[in-house]
Amino acid sequence: MPRSKRRKPEMARYELYNEDGTTDHEHCPRCGDTFLGEYGDRKHCGKCSYTEFN
Repeated sequence: MPRSKRRKPEMARYELYNEDGTTDHEHCPRCGDTFLGEYGDRKHCGKCSYTEFN
């Protein structure tokens, strides 16, 4: 009998956009197409490493 395939756990889906299509997150001023991640005292872009300190 063949072994059953393991199922990967589903990734969490985050709601980035409101129902009217707007968002509360800031876009990266250098890249323009990615959001800035908020980490307590700073905002950081994971694509180009742009960082803003609060």
